Formats: sequence, C-alpha cells, structure tokens
Amino acid sequence: MVIVLNVSFPAESAKKVGESFLNVSPIPEYMTRRGPYLGSNNMDGVRSLSIFEVDNAKLADGLLAIGEYVTAFFDVPGFAYEINTYNEVEEGLKMIGLA
Repeated sequence: MVIVLNVSFPAESAKKVGESFLNVSPIPEYMTRRGPYLGSNNMDGVRSLSIFEVDNAKLADGLLAIGEYVTAFFDVPGFAYEINTYNEVEEGLKMIGLA
C-alpha cells in the first residue's frame, strides 16, 4: 500500500516551506518515502508529490504520522495538502474476487 501526499503553495511561500521542511521531524522507519518531487507553474504555484510505502498493518500509524508531518506547514500562507491511499493491483484484484 502507498500513501500519496500532494502539497501546493504559492511561490512567495517557498522560503517559508523550505525552512519548515528543514525543521520537520523525520518520517518513521516503518515507511519508505519517495520524494518529495517538486513542480511549479505560474497559475498553481509550487506543487509537491511524496509517496510513502507502508505495510498494510501499519497503515493507520502511517496516516497519523503524515498528518502530524503536514501540521509543521500550517503557518505557511496558502499551504494546501491532500493525503490519499492507493492499493497495489494484487490487493485491488482481491477486493473484486479475482485473486
């Protein structure tokens, strides 16, 4: 299972985000992080994508840890985020009775 964290903020908040990022607590050892990957445009500002791999048994703990992680950015003007979970194909096939 993976947890995907999408973040956005205006370009003028980039320095504040960077300062917060440097001071945030590390993620727990039971999760593997890919990213954050950054992109930007002049309409949406800066966007960030992080993917956290976590065992199903630790999903609730992982969601809590990511929720706590994003609170470090709540004082950043224009900061927005979305947290989603995604199953692997094999898990999805089991859900519909095909595995």
